Amino acid sequence: MACSSCSTKDGQPKGCKNNGTCGTDSCNKLSVFDWLANMSMPNGIEPFNYVEVRFKNGRKHFFKNVENLSLSMGDAVAVEASPGHDVGMVSLTGELVRVQMKKKKVKPDSEEVLKIYRKATQKDLDVWEEVRSREEAIKKRAREIAIRLNLSMKISDIEFQGDASKATFYYTADDRVDFRQLIKEFAREFNTRIEMRQIGLRQEAARLGGIGSCGRELCCSTWLTDFRSVSTSAARYQQLSLNPQKLAGQCGKLKCCLNYELDSYLEALKTFPRTDTKLFTKKGTAVCQKIDIFKGVLWYAYEGEWMNWHQLTAEQANKIIASNRKKEDVGSLEDFEVQLQLEEKSDFNNVVGQDSLTRFDKPKGQQKKNKSKKRRKRKGKPSNNA
Repeated sequence: MACSSCSTKDGQPKGCKNNGTCGTDSCNKLSVFDWLANMSMPNGIEPFNYVEVRFKNGRKHFFKNVENLSLSMGDAVAVEASPGHDVGMVSLTGELVRVQMKKKKVKPDSEEVLKIYRKATQKDLDVWEEVRSREEAIKKRAREIAIRLNLSMKISDIEFQGDASKATFYYTADDRVDFRQLIKEFAREFNTRIEMRQIGLRQEAARLGGIGSCGRELCCSTWLTDFRSVSTSAARYQQLSLNPQKLAGQCGKLKCCLNYELDSYLEALKTFPRTDTKLFTKKGTAVCQKIDIFKGVLWYAYEGEWMNWHQLTAEQANKIIASNRKKEDVGSLEDFEVQLQLEEKSDFNNVVGQDSLTRFDKPKGQQKKNKSKKRRKRKGKPSNNA
């Protein structure tokens, strides 16, 4: 989603160069569409005086508008912090903030909900932009110090507070890290208060962002906020090959999108028999080799004849299993397979000729005859057909 100042023009992206401080809030991560913005409140009901404020890389918190400021999405505000104040962008106002607080289980009277001081002044914005421009250089220097101290950690992101009084270092590590000496060197090197915050690999990918194997931006950095556990059983239910390189995302964990269609697959698998159930026929015992959930079919092979597969629908397989339970005789799988082939057989009739890509092209022979007639007319020679 792009605003009017950074949309494409003549096929080329213009780019507003705001780097996350867009006034319309269209370029920010985890944006929420306020579909109640144009609706007025009923008479006698006061508007909800809480707002959602977004900080760097999708970090959001709720604040109370104690001064009853007229705020809208995209406004820069100075909010309470510990210590000092922080600067962020208003990402949501009105009744939808009540819904978001209920969804994230944040109570309005909680101590976590701080207050908004004022709208950000030009001095606040100048200090904020100045410290944000230093973050990349400080991150590079911080990584050099961590490597020199032989600490098994990765510093992935740095976020300065709006008043430049504190810097938060986000890092990932497999084990516990003793960074007491690291904090001393950071404080001496950068001359500010240091806070170390450990995050998981999924949270790191959400903060940094990127492009997934599907060609779109990562779900965790654009709209996904709750990280549910993903197991390899989700890939097995969807008949996916257990290839770690294909199933893992940029965070190194299993892709979150494996859970998106899992419920549909589980619902479809309820009509399928268990793959470890054998089919007993007069010809022999058949074992399931493969299933196709989309087509609703299974492939069975007789024991000893593993190369010859027989295709059955889920309904036919369930019918054979029911007959086996009732001790009824079943001839062979071929009887059911013939019926399946007859049902799937369909004739294709080309009635409009749309299967040919060159149906409108003129025959080459006709083109040569037309060219030879034109040459003869130019030379003044009569043609043989005259």
